[in-house]
Amino acid sequence: MRLYINVDHIATVRQARRTDEPDPVAAAQLCEAAGAHGITAHLREDRRHMQDDDLIRLSASVKTVLNIELALASEIVDLVCRLKPYQATFVPERREEITTEGGLDLSRRDERLAVAIRKVQAAGVHVSLFIDPSAASIRASADLGVPAVELHTGRYAHTWREGGEALEHLRSAAVFARQLGLAVHAGHGLTYLNVEPVAAIEEIEELNIGHSIVSRAVMTGMVEAVGEMGRLIAAARRLP
Repeated sequence: MRLYINVDHIATVRQARRTDEPDPVAAAQLCEAAGAHGITAHLREDRRHMQDDDLIRLSASVKTVLNIELALASEIVDLVCRLKPYQATFVPERREEITTEGGLDLSRRDERLAVAIRKVQAAGVHVSLFIDPSAASIRASADLGVPAVELHTGRYAHTWREGGEALEHLRSAAVFARQLGLAVHAGHGLTYLNVEPVAAIEEIEELNIGHSIVSRAVMTGMVEAVGEMGRLIAAARRLP
């Protein structure tokens, strides 16, 4: 099981002030040092968190593998083809959403998506599609010729306390995807409280987790951060 850390929310905090900290590239380096198997970053068309330069710097600095999430904006597809990350995951985007709320709609063949997939694959990049855990979406993904899918775990994340239906749905979807020869990834809304049942699904080989880890890092690192600032201030007051 591989763990990829999504560093988007590091950039979200930075963009609140339009400053240079916290730096998602530095955060990615810490994630790798802590044992992450890969780094995920979503360059949205509205650039609400990650910026083009972040992706350029991540591409140059990530030592494990880089997974870039993107929609169909042509300039972002072109950037991914130029940077050639290990993996590109196509996701849906809506301007009004706070975060990605569901998988790609593959109910009708979108020629733009097919063209983008071919273009990114021609650049030597592995392609994954972020989809709802449904048989129809999995079949459509296989028909598009991608090697992997990422199952949207949002329904499970919202209902895991209420019973196991959503978990069984995920498990069945993962089994079906493997039967069709697809590599199976999963992500969205996974936390320290609900991740273990999903991680136990044998067919899932990669989890993408961001918000919960960034949130925990803020809390677990707060004591050291406050202490270091206090020490700097105290040292400054002792200067002649």
